[in-house]
Amino acid sequence: MPRIRKVEIKHFRGIQNLNWYPAPGINCLIGPGDSGKSTILDAIDLCLSVRRNIQFTDADFYQMNIEKPIDISVTLGELDDSLKVLEDYGLYVRGFNSQSGEIEDEPEKDAETVLTVRLTVSSDLEPSWSLVSERATTQGFDRDLSWKDRVRLAPTRIGVMANYHLGWQRGSVLNSVSEERPDASAALVKAARDARAAFAEDARNQLGETLDIVATTGKELGIAIGNNIKAMLDAQSVSFNGGTISLHDEHGIPLRGLGVGSTRLLVAGLQRKAAVQSTVILIDELEYGLEPHRIIRLLGSLGAKEKDLPLQVFMTTHSPVVLQELNGDQLFVTRANDDFHVIQVVGNENDIQGTIRSYPFAFLALSVIICEGASEVGFVRGLDLFRTSNGCKSISAKGVALVNSDGGEADRPFARASAFCTLGYRTAIIRDDDKKPTAEVEAEYIARGGTVIAWRDGRALEDELFLSSSVDAVNKLIDRAIDLHGKEKIDEHIKSVSQNKFNLDTIRTGIDEESRIVLSNAAKTKKNSWFKTITWFEDISREIVGPDLANTDPGFRALVRNIFSWVNNVGE
Repeated sequence: MPRIRKVEIKHFRGIQNLNWYPAPGINCLIGPGDSGKSTILDAIDLCLSVRRNIQFTDADFYQMNIEKPIDISVTLGELDDSLKVLEDYGLYVRGFNSQSGEIEDEPEKDAETVLTVRLTVSSDLEPSWSLVSERATTQGFDRDLSWKDRVRLAPTRIGVMANYHLGWQRGSVLNSVSEERPDASAALVKAARDARAAFAEDARNQLGETLDIVATTGKELGIAIGNNIKAMLDAQSVSFNGGTISLHDEHGIPLRGLGVGSTRLLVAGLQRKAAVQSTVILIDELEYGLEPHRIIRLLGSLGAKEKDLPLQVFMTTHSPVVLQELNGDQLFVTRANDDFHVIQVVGNENDIQGTIRSYPFAFLALSVIICEGASEVGFVRGLDLFRTSNGCKSISAKGVALVNSDGGEADRPFARASAFCTLGYRTAIIRDDDKKPTAEVEAEYIARGGTVIAWRDGRALEDELFLSSSVDAVNKLIDRAIDLHGKEKIDEHIKSVSQNKFNLDTIRTGIDEESRIVLSNAAKTKKNSWFKTITWFEDISREIVGPDLANTDPGFRALVRNIFSWVNNVGE
C-alpha cells in the first residue's frame, strides 16, 4: 500500500514553510516544545482526511495572516495498480526521484510513479482538496481522489480518544482489519420497537398527570389527538447504525472502558493487522498512558525493530525510553528557523548513536551543556539548586540538559558536543584546563557556534575551588571530605601530596597559597578523589560553594557567571 514520500506545508499554524522527505518506516519527531511536531501530524491527517466537515479558523493560518492561504501537499508513492489506472488518474500521476527528491510532472522511466494530494484553505475558511498536475491544469481539468480511494489511503490517527477505534464507526481501524461488516439492522430495528413499546407501558405511571393535561388542552382547542395519548420513545430518535456496535470483553464490559494506554496499544496492534488496507499511522505523544515496558511493546508492534517495514509511522514523543529504543535513522529533530522549518534525521554515526543511548533526555532539550566529567555535572547542578532556592529560574526550566562526558581524553567532550551541534542544538562545553584539547578540534567547534567555558591557568575544578574560595569555605570543604572519607584517609592524602610537609592538623593552622595547592592536589587523588561524584559535588556546590560565591576570587565568580549567563540566553 502507498507510503508518503514528501510532505510540503505552507502557512499552517506555526509553520511558514516546510519540505520534508520522511522515511518509509518509523518517523519519530523530537525537538523542543512549539517546534511544530504535532502540527506536522495534523497537516498529514487533514490532507488525507476522510472527514467531510472540517472546520478551520483564522488561528490555523500562519501568524493569523488569512491573506496567505494554507497549502498542504502530501506525495504518495508505492501506488497499487488501482491508483495507476489511466482512465482515472492518468493525467495526475507524477515522477519521484528518490535520490534528488525532485518531483516531475511528467513521469520519467527511472522515477517512481506518485500522486500528490493538495489541501488549500483561503480566507473564506473553506477547505479544497485536489490532485496536483500541471498537465491537468493546462487542459482545464481538476479532480480529487475518489471517495473510495481516499478512504483506503486515509491514515489511522491514534490520539487520546483512541477508543473511537473499538467500535465500527466510519474510519475505525476495525473496518480495515477485514472485509467483514456488521449488519444487525433487523435485530436493531426489533430492539428499537421493543424499547418503544416497553417504555409506553411505564410512561402512564410516570407521566399520567402531564398526559391528562395535554389531552384536556387538546380537546379544549379542538385538536384531534384523542383522549388516551401516550408518551413513547420517538421513532426517529431511537435509531441504530454500525457505530452503535462496539467491542466488549468476555464479561460484557465495553472495551471503550480500557485505560488510555491499553486502548492505544490495542489499536496499534490492530492497525498492524490492517496494514494490507492502510499503512500510514499517526501517533501524537506515543508514550501517553503507557509504562516504559509497554512503550517498548508498542514500538515493537509498530515494526520499529523489523527490516521489512509493515507500517509507515509518524509519531511525536518526549520520552527518553522511546529514544533509547529507536535507531538514529528513525529519529528526526524538528526545528523552526526564521522563515522555514527544518526536519533533520539524527543518523547512526557512532558518536550520535552512543550519545542517544546514554543521554536520551538531552535530545529532548533546547540546549545542552557538555561537562567534562561527573564533577562538573554535580557542580552545575548544585549551584543551580542554590540559585533556585534564592529565586532564580532553574536550568531545566530554561530547557537546558547536562551531559556527562565521563572524563578521559581531553577531546572527548568535543566529540559528544558535535553530535548535538550537527543537529542544531545550542551547546556549551565546561572543561578542565589541566589537560588541554587539540587546538584544531576546539577551534572547529567554536567556529560552528559552540561555547567553551574552561577553568583557568591549567586548573581542574578542584583547583578552582581550593585556590579561589574563602578560608571559611576551604575549611568547610575539608570538613566535608572528612565526613565522606574519614580523618585518617584525608590526612594520608595531604601527607602524600606534600611529601609529609603538611598533615591534616598543620594545614588548618593557616590557609595560604601553598596549603591551598596541597589541598587541591589531595582532593584530586585518583583512587579516592574527595568529591568526584555527581552527588558529592552537587552537595558541596549547593551548601558550600554557592553561599560563598560573593567571597570568592573575582575570576572564578566570572566563570560561574558565564555559565549561567549562557543558560539564561537560551533562545537568543
